[in-house]
Amino acid sequence: MDAIGSLIAGYRNFRAGTYRQNVERYQALASRRQQPKALIIACCDSRADPAMVFQSDPGELFVVRNVANLVPPYEPDSHYHGTSAALEFGVKALEIKDVIVMGHAACGGIEALYDNCCGKPASGDFIPSWISLAEPVAAAMLAKNGHLDRAEALRKLEQEAVIASLDRLRTFPFIKEREDAGTLSLHGWFYGIGSGILSIYEPETGRFRDIVS
Repeated sequence: MDAIGSLIAGYRNFRAGTYRQNVERYQALASRRQQPKALIIACCDSRADPAMVFQSDPGELFVVRNVANLVPPYEPDSHYHGTSAALEFGVKALEIKDVIVMGHAACGGIEALYDNCCGKPASGDFIPSWISLAEPVAAAMLAKNGHLDRAEALRKLEQEAVIASLDRLRTFPFIKEREDAGTLSLHGWFYGIGSGILSIYEPETGRFRDIVS
């Protein structure tokens, strides 16, 4: 079965199973304003779906996905800002109280950034400019950790990029004001695709702590 056929088959299974068993809930969701519990900035990688990782029901998560789960700086100009618009809507309109940056292992965007800093420029019309958001992070990490092998350096950079995105969230006035007032919390999480382990960033130690069952 090709990709489209597989998707249609999945939709039919959903209609016959999950939807039919929960039709009243879906109708209720459609009849009222959404009230998600958290806003997650995640990578568009097909292997790291937040709804899958957290076993969330429809309506629970407001998910923003882009290459390498990067947060751009606050730049209120006439250009197009998809991630920034989603942040504004989620925080100001939906009044979400928790914003999570969720990085993941084996991130292709971070690998492209790493290779770019090692003299192998990324190709494309849009990717090089986008991943350059984290170029200073990559340069600083490589300067401090030149002894690490490629796999270790990539893991370090994947996690450092999460921390940098948390810092960049605070350049948005409506986020910083709410965090300072104690009405909004920022979180840095990291998901290991192969291990299935979620790690949570602890600012007091500067490390990611594994959450294991």
